[in-house]
Amino acid sequence: MKLKVKQIKSGVGQVPAARATLRALGLKRIGHEVIKEDRPEIRGMVQAVRHLVVVEEVK
Repeated sequence: MKLKVKQIKSGVGQVPAARATLRALGLKRIGHEVIKEDRPEIRGMVQAVRHLVVVEEVK
């Protein structure tokens, strides 16, 4: 299974760790979507920036 992660809020004004996590997920701007493997590492990254992203499960 995979996760579709979409950035819905800006990283500007966020703590540097949150901005770095967005970049590590491959997100660059509002509205940008990436598809990632459903792994514990990715789930943890999404949890850290849950206020900036929306996540859907993709089969």
